[in-house]
Amino acid sequence: MDAQLQGTPDASWLARRAITLRNWRTAPHSRWSFQHVGEIVPAAAIAGPSGGPYTTGPALPGVMLNYPDGDRVGLLDHLARSHSDSLVIMRGGAVIGEWHGDHVDPALPHLIFSISKSVTGMLAGVAVGDGVLDPQAPVAAYVDTPGDSAYASARVRDLLDMTVDLDFDEEYLDDGGAFDRYRRAMLWNPEREDTRPETMEAFLTTLAMRTGGHGERFYYASPNTDMLGLVIERATCVRLHHYLGERIWKPMGAKDAAIVTVDRQGTARAAGGICISPRDLALFGQLVLDGGRSRAGEQLIPAAWISDMREAGDRKAWEKGDFFETFPEGTYRSCWYQARDVHGSFCGIGIHGQYIWADPITGIVIAKTSSRPQPSEDTAVQLEISVLRQLARMF
Repeated sequence: MDAQLQGTPDASWLARRAITLRNWRTAPHSRWSFQHVGEIVPAAAIAGPSGGPYTTGPALPGVMLNYPDGDRVGLLDHLARSHSDSLVIMRGGAVIGEWHGDHVDPALPHLIFSISKSVTGMLAGVAVGDGVLDPQAPVAAYVDTPGDSAYASARVRDLLDMTVDLDFDEEYLDDGGAFDRYRRAMLWNPEREDTRPETMEAFLTTLAMRTGGHGERFYYASPNTDMLGLVIERATCVRLHHYLGERIWKPMGAKDAAIVTVDRQGTARAAGGICISPRDLALFGQLVLDGGRSRAGEQLIPAAWISDMREAGDRKAWEKGDFFETFPEGTYRSCWYQARDVHGSFCGIGIHGQYIWADPITGIVIAKTSSRPQPSEDTAVQLEISVLRQLARMF
């Protein structure tokens, strides 16, 4: 052994020793694990590093924010309070401001949780443009679903817009119920003596309907987007991570490695398992803001699909839904939130503080990754929306 290495502690290795499949999403472990998911959960590569490193953007000292309660808070103070890992502000494909915590390597892929849904929604648009996926077709046209499954009577559009009448509760802290079973199926939670291994697809097809009907009410349930990932794979006959890498990620000009977690059959966790660097996340937002056209001029996502996402959300379904207070004037379409503010802003949101925000008027895209201890907290989400909206208008 090299004498220089002997007895020298490696901080990453020491952190890893304390992390298990049971605690990896909890503080303080998440500050490390959210950037090293592939060392904890099986994962498939979307793309490797390419094109050289990003040029580091300007720092963000001196920026002041107005909190909803009237307080004036410095941006750097807010980033510390909100357990932030990285913040990247982009315009025209160039990073015009950024901040990264001392514990962060900005080139590493960070878990973006449910912003994965927004990525998957755009990938569905690519499949529609290829002529292999019909959003109005039944889910059963692509994936075998038992007759008593909620998905047997749902359309692909219901998956995209979270209007499946699904008997499932999004209980992130569940220990022993349906959500725990869901996470065990995706290999995010450990099996116990009283549980049995199953694939994610097997779990999804056991989910039943509630009492109403599909297409009538926004009801947020992550299994819908995992089923959408299966639909995309069956429609294209290409594994999701390959399709995403070849059709969007590489031609978009992403420079850092990207991965997605997979289950015991290698099925990608389309609803929440994508891990990408914060700068590549901002670049993806830029692609969507630019109507699906890359900075090199290649149309990667059909422009009509993005226009539909921004304009065609079902307001009545949103008003009946469970996230109405997040965006009182908003809608949800193709796995993106539309704020319906005066700037026409739209965004993706993930638990533990992941955000991508696009402002069509200022041309600003903001990517924010975090390791907030609480998975979901309404007050924190509302505060972050206020901050992102201010930043998009300042720059």
